[in-house]
Amino acid sequence: MPLDQWRNSHWRNKAGAWVQRGLDQRIRLAVTGLSRSGKTAFITSLVNQLEHAGLDARLPHWPPAAEGRLLGIQRVPSRHHHVPAFGYEAALNQLSATPSCWPEPTRGISEITLAIRYRPKNRLKRKLQDTATLYLEIVDYPGEWLLDLPLLGMSYAQWSEQQRLLLQTPALAGLATPWLQAGAKLAADSPADDGKLVPLAAAYTQWLHDIKRECGAYLVQPGRFILPGEYRDAPMLQFVPWVWDEVPGGLNDSHHYGMMAARFEHYKKHLVQGFYKDFFAGFDRQIVLVDCLTPLNRGPDSFADLRRALDAILQSFEYGKSGWWQRLFAPRIDKLLFAATKADHLTPDQHGRLATLLGTLVRGGHRHARLSGIDIHTLALAAIRATSSGQVSHKGETIPALQGRRLDNQDAVALYPGEVPESLPEEAFWQQQGFDFTEFAPPEWQPEQPLPHLRLDQALAFLLGDKLS
Repeated sequence: MPLDQWRNSHWRNKAGAWVQRGLDQRIRLAVTGLSRSGKTAFITSLVNQLEHAGLDARLPHWPPAAEGRLLGIQRVPSRHHHVPAFGYEAALNQLSATPSCWPEPTRGISEITLAIRYRPKNRLKRKLQDTATLYLEIVDYPGEWLLDLPLLGMSYAQWSEQQRLLLQTPALAGLATPWLQAGAKLAADSPADDGKLVPLAAAYTQWLHDIKRECGAYLVQPGRFILPGEYRDAPMLQFVPWVWDEVPGGLNDSHHYGMMAARFEHYKKHLVQGFYKDFFAGFDRQIVLVDCLTPLNRGPDSFADLRRALDAILQSFEYGKSGWWQRLFAPRIDKLLFAATKADHLTPDQHGRLATLLGTLVRGGHRHARLSGIDIHTLALAAIRATSSGQVSHKGETIPALQGRRLDNQDAVALYPGEVPESLPEEAFWQQQGFDFTEFAPPEWQPEQPLPHLRLDQALAFLLGDKLS
């Protein structure tokens, strides 16, 4: 080959490789939600739909799939070797078991990466290259970790006062007796003794679990006490709020009060700030899953606590001009989706009301996020549809109904769960509540088929649509 021809070919190849690298993209999508919001089911179904995309997936509202531009999707190794892999295969096995069961919830951070090969629609991209690849890194982490952000603006004394005020709620105080009695035996200025602090912290942690289970509490702090991961039994997770007698001055970490204050500060520095710097600051897109139905079932206290928890989570996405958060963590999230899960547990006429209710819950965060350039959206969806909708006759009238299998006993049922309020429930709603949320078992499903869903394609369109243009 003549030298000039070789050179031209060589540079064309190099230019082609450079263009390909420019077209290939990588996006880090974070998925979170408070416990029982359906994170594991969401990620499992999302990956499953993508793997079926271009073949038989049901994604009519996701343009790349509807337009036939998806060429292939496969799982690829993660580039973050220190992050555990998301248990996708295990989740599929549970969903396809007999009887089927919901996947075990995750209790820490995990990740799965997909390579999405597609044909660009953008005219400039098409001229440069026929195909492109989007590397989608899906990161699963507990929403409880976001609840710790407000701690960064508090001293140990301020946080203790906040928790003391929580104990004015009778239901919460009634479950706190073990740790309150144990702490009352300590003097703030007595020598620090781990033999006393460790069981006290264990009793406080049990209280956090109890109020979540028994009272439907959401704003539980510190969040890592609930989901400690590899930090279980670490001293920085062995403190409690001081809610007893007055604290004398001049105490240091050789005293009970001072030791717990020091551990509180260590917790903030190494766990709260560490998570935001090491993980949160690297996210490009975020979806927050919210189960609005369970607190509606539980009552006004649980629903009010969900509002407080969402307010705490929304602080993570505050890009206002106060600046400290932006300077410290430099987050880059530009799209934020709040999704009301378990929409399949309602008749279709209620889905719009569910989305409106969630929008009302996070409206304050919407305002701040939009001012700061974050594209934010709310949606009602079901990552895995467990029911079918139809109609039944009741007292001579035809009413909408759901058909499915109860989670507790697998019995087939047809029912009308009731109406969801479009706005924040007032006293009359709680007094005359005509809503009964029923937990459904997952559908019978064959692994060769895509999982049934509601509006997962709309979530994909919002979160990834601009990246596959």
